[in-house]
Amino acid sequence: MTTTHLLDRDRVRRLFDLRSSYNAIAGGDYTDDPYPAWRRLREQAPVHEGTVHELTGYQGQASFHGLPEPDRPHFSTFSFAVCDEAYRNEELFSSSTSLGLEGDVGVGASLLTMGGNRHRRYRALVQPSFVPAKAKWWISRYIEETVQLLIDSFVDDGRAELNVDFCAAIPVLTITSSFGVPVEEALDIREALHQPAKVIQHLAPIVAARREQPQDDLISILVEAEVTDEDGVRHRLTDAEIYTFAVLLLLAGSGTTWKQMGITLTALLTRPEVLAAVREDRSLLRPAIEEAVRWTPTDPMFSRWVTEDVDFHGVHLPRGSVLHLCIGAANRDPARWDRPDEFDLHRPMKRSLGFGGGPHICLGMHVARAEMAVGIGALLDRLPNLRLDPDAAPPRLIGMYERGATEIPVLFG
Repeated sequence: MTTTHLLDRDRVRRLFDLRSSYNAIAGGDYTDDPYPAWRRLREQAPVHEGTVHELTGYQGQASFHGLPEPDRPHFSTFSFAVCDEAYRNEELFSSSTSLGLEGDVGVGASLLTMGGNRHRRYRALVQPSFVPAKAKWWISRYIEETVQLLIDSFVDDGRAELNVDFCAAIPVLTITSSFGVPVEEALDIREALHQPAKVIQHLAPIVAARREQPQDDLISILVEAEVTDEDGVRHRLTDAEIYTFAVLLLLAGSGTTWKQMGITLTALLTRPEVLAAVREDRSLLRPAIEEAVRWTPTDPMFSRWVTEDVDFHGVHLPRGSVLHLCIGAANRDPARWDRPDEFDLHRPMKRSLGFGGGPHICLGMHVARAEMAVGIGALLDRLPNLRLDPDAAPPRLIGMYERGATEIPVLFG
């Protein structure tokens, strides 16, 4: 990898600040705490008619997974048990309105929108690269170097802004590096994720080169992968299928982990005694990350499409309607956790829905955990007396369908 000074910091801020116009579509201008409203909704009924943002009181036209789709009936649920049930019942609650169209490129034709056997076959192609045992490969080849270079850029300053200048850069550089994309092109790809043709311009020469001479990277894995179709015939992935995998991994890898890392750092830095405990005993870093994923998941809602008429927890859901799973509220369900609104480092660990659930549970969750653990651990190793800057505004958690921190200004030394 070359040096991270090739990243344009102003451009990083525009792409990764939730308040920017680039992120406004998902409700980046929402600055209230949604959890009191979600608690009331969860207490009132298992399933409500309406979308999560409408029921929360957000007046904007936020778009996200399953939204806006104005011609469909919309329903939302806020409890752990009901969200978990919907995640597990793939036949009744589909991950999309269709299985994707062959030849399409983008999230609409990706693993997110596949179901049944097709989803299992395609997921199996890349799953081995994202299992826990593979985390060392990611750390040694991509994550560790990225983290250390970023810290090198501010370690002598005595101060830094960690959310955008650190957290946001780690995942996008990790994923693009694993594709063989030069650092100077990383932000071009991130900005073009909703314009697949532009992404292809960057990836096409890499895919062609890996077909000629594979290397130890993700594009090579996709180039050499074989999938068995419905007729039992094995074939290599087409270029379009490789591009679609790449877009999904880039979108997920560079769009969620940075926000979750910022949320975790905010939870620690605003609780100095907890931060001190983690610094002293690094075995507490993993529970801190898991608790942050439970306490405030960065994407607090995902949707499922109802495949047939059904009476579901007292509400009739017509075929073709959308059921929104508010996993943010589900992760604070008192039926599953004591004192769920508290960030508790020593909470007995239980499975949350922060990484989703069912067949579509987050493919890259182990890589995300590794990025957060390596990143936060390196900050604690290299920045003595790390603390919030008392003269700057403290970080706040904002956003509707993409939750994250504002600036995280810190001092150290």
